[in-house]
Amino acid sequence: MKPQTSRWAKCVALIAAMAVVSSCGLPRPGPNKREIYAGSVQQQGDAFVVAVNDRVTRATAVTPALGFSDAFKNAGQLGSDTIRPGDVLSLTIWENVDKPLLGPEGQVAAVLEEVQVDGAGFIFVPYAGRIRAAGNTPEAIRRVIRTKLEDQTPDPQVEVRRAAGDGATVSVVGAVTGQGVYPIERPTRTLASMLARAGGVAIEPEIAQVLVLRNGSTGKIWFQDLYDHPHLDIALRGGDRILVEADTRAFTALGATGTQSRVSFETQTLSAIEAIAQVGGLNSAAADPTGVFVFRNEPAPIANQVLGRDDLIGAQRLVYVLDLTEPNGMFRARDFVIRDGDTLYVTEAPFTTWDKTISSITGSATSVSSLTTLAGGG
Repeated sequence: MKPQTSRWAKCVALIAAMAVVSSCGLPRPGPNKREIYAGSVQQQGDAFVVAVNDRVTRATAVTPALGFSDAFKNAGQLGSDTIRPGDVLSLTIWENVDKPLLGPEGQVAAVLEEVQVDGAGFIFVPYAGRIRAAGNTPEAIRRVIRTKLEDQTPDPQVEVRRAAGDGATVSVVGAVTGQGVYPIERPTRTLASMLARAGGVAIEPEIAQVLVLRNGSTGKIWFQDLYDHPHLDIALRGGDRILVEADTRAFTALGATGTQSRVSFETQTLSAIEAIAQVGGLNSAAADPTGVFVFRNEPAPIANQVLGRDDLIGAQRLVYVLDLTEPNGMFRARDFVIRDGDTLYVTEAPFTTWDKTISSITGSATSVSSLTTLAGGG
């Protein structure tokens, strides 16, 4: 083959390779900046593309509101001396006679162990009958028993003690060391003390949430708030159900980041810069720091505030743009709050696309040249 013909063949091969690359496209993790902007409402698309600034950061800084209602916070602690159905009492009765009513002859004291308060709130004492126990203190019950027995034995002396339980119990389940049903006793009358009784939380405290269900009402707080805000350490009630669970919020990381996956929150609040760090940072060999995007379905009130409008109805698709190369770019990324369900996407740098293009062209040209050489040699 003549040199001129060879050069012509290589030129044809290069043109063919460029045509293949331009028609088929290059492999990439997602859209580039130009394509994202092309999908904006301003370009007849269906998403609002908004550059993040201080005003946008303030308008979108919404964090989950967890807490207890006044009904939970204002409930007083259960009295430790009030008897309730399910309590177990221990009675000791002394009689100053040789032949007592309640014990064998010659025995001064009769001990009645494990006297159960029934569901209706009563106990039965021989020769005294059914006595209302629930709602009374041990002292009040003692006086009632003494009054009923003194007509049958002179000057009886009575002692009433709670042997076990308060009758009121709560269930503690979820991410705690010891799940179970626990009585509300003197040391465990509040939420924090009951969680301690159950062995404490079995997950990272920073992401632990405590849910309390009571008579159809629900309250949820962060575990750490129990200690940061003492007024949230509510008094417990019989039948309360306590559930400890990990924070279920997550965001999705895509593009030129250290990892591409669904990522759980590790703290109560998460900024864009923390989210980037949590996925291993930007890919230094491919990422474009001017093209950090956060995709989100924004509620209408926030969308209207961000866009300076008042006519939007329903959730709106918003794409927030962060440019980390700007003088305040890192500060804005530090202040911009990531929310549950967000998609964090980092575009590839232009040189990465160019490098792929050159590699594809030169690779294709080399392959065609090889085929041409083989054909010429044949």
